[in-house]
Amino acid sequence: MKETDQYFDGIADKFANNIYGTTKGRLRHILLLEAMSPFLQQRPHQIIELGGGTGVLSKTLLEQGHDVTLTDASEQVLELARELLAPYPAVAIEQKPLQEIESLSRYSLVVCHAVLEWLADPFEALKHISQQMTPGSLLSLSFFNRDAALFGNAVYGNFAYIARGLKVKNQVRLNPGNALRPAAVIDFLNTLGFDIEARAGIRCFHDYMNDKPETDEKFAELLEAERQYGHQEPFCWLGKYFYLMLRKT
Repeated sequence: MKETDQYFDGIADKFANNIYGTTKGRLRHILLLEAMSPFLQQRPHQIIELGGGTGVLSKTLLEQGHDVTLTDASEQVLELARELLAPYPAVAIEQKPLQEIESLSRYSLVVCHAVLEWLADPFEALKHISQQMTPGSLLSLSFFNRDAALFGNAVYGNFAYIARGLKVKNQVRLNPGNALRPAAVIDFLNTLGFDIEARAGIRCFHDYMNDKPETDEKFAELLEAERQYGHQEPFCWLGKYFYLMLRKT
């Protein structure tokens, strides 16, 4: 059966709760913003967020004074985004799949977080983004880390799942079907003419913990450890998501 892109129509509320209603979602949001922060402070940006979902990141970027265009393939997800972003009438919201978005040349920063792993051909999507971008502009990219997914399943003894290539017969819609190896993505980005400005592992420890933090104190301790080691080897390579800030050459 031919692989297809995964969208979230019909499960928009469940998607939103799964991403941002958990410690894993809180951590991801905080750590991604902190990884982006040095580049956001340089100047106000013209930003487009590809596959931006319910608009949580876009809201923060708007609050920081950037001009933001939010896109997503799912109209139902964007309905939630319109509610969240109603106080920001200047934001542009467009319902479009990533592959149909053109004219990225007018943006100084393209954001593509946790999108590639839901696409049938993530490398073709990266090629499309690269072809649309202007030299000197930035790409903030994060994706589900296949190496970390394999390691985590080994830790929990899911060897049959590993032997099947991390595939299940009946794919759960909130489980990404196309996790990517960071080394393979970096190699491909080099061929597209990107320079790496920064890299980090996102959630290098959280997803391997038997007991997730249940108190604010424990969450704060975990967050500090994630901040300290997420940019260091070998820990960065074990982040459940891998992050890159890239500059188009």
